[in-house]
Amino acid sequence: MSKKTHPLKVFSGRGTEYLTEKICQSIGVELGNYTCPVFADGEFEPCFEETIRGCHVFIVQSTPPPSDNLMELLLMIDAAKRASAYKIIAVIPYFGYARQDRKDKPRVSIGAKLMADLLSTAGVSRVITMDLHADQIQGFFDVPVDHLYASAHFIPFISSMGLNDIVIASPDVGGTKRANTYAKMLETDMVICHKSRAKANVVGEMTLIGDVKGKDVILVDDLIDTAGTITKAAGIMKKAGANSVRAFAAHGVLSGPALERINNSELEEVYFTDSIAPKNNCEKIKYLSVADAFGEAIERVYKNRSISSLYYS
Repeated sequence: MSKKTHPLKVFSGRGTEYLTEKICQSIGVELGNYTCPVFADGEFEPCFEETIRGCHVFIVQSTPPPSDNLMELLLMIDAAKRASAYKIIAVIPYFGYARQDRKDKPRVSIGAKLMADLLSTAGVSRVITMDLHADQIQGFFDVPVDHLYASAHFIPFISSMGLNDIVIASPDVGGTKRANTYAKMLETDMVICHKSRAKANVVGEMTLIGDVKGKDVILVDDLIDTAGTITKAAGIMKKAGANSVRAFAAHGVLSGPALERINNSELEEVYFTDSIAPKNNCEKIKYLSVADAFGEAIERVYKNRSISSLYYS
């Protein structure tokens, strides 16, 4: 059967319209007509306002705030399945609950696995996402996962910044693989911060492993939430003699005191992708768009072409 038999259609959840519109412009398709009436008690009812029978339906939705956006995504997938869509692909630029990828203490949920099961049960055919907190989360899904990396955008940008003596830094031991990818591609040294957590979102002690004296430090991470770790790491770097400190993270969650902490920190600049709606009330924060990357991934998935050239692993 030809691709004309299964047209490509792109829809957006309410939480990611800003990015979906740019994705549609990138690949030259119209954003699908979708409504989501909300009842007085907060319940909502997603509805596709055009036929999607026999179509490849791509639904774009990042999860924060997760209780609303994730539920909307699940209901959209279910609605598409019941409307006889041919394939349903969830494009999740930021996949929430990814920090809950294991039992790190007794009697806790593995939230990432539960979310993967919910998406599969709802009827998703495939998932496209970016910079999961842990790569092994791909194995939680029973459907194919295309995992893009922000490094494909950040590394060329860092190379173009004209910094004299770069060193790549990981704000914690868990991010060493990510930092090593940047260091290898940029042909630079790498340093690591070792931290302990007093509790969730609260950093305890932090120590620096490596030399940053006179260097332009690039801190890399998958996300910045309350900014406690990244700002504390920046302070340690400056105290150790770093010339400058900048941070690059795929996802700007930026909860609670994050903006205030970044504004008052030793960080000169912080760069995010627009996987989550940009927050523009901090001069230090800048955004690089990943709309073209997701648009290209959507086109390649639709045409059954390889997407491995789109990212650094």
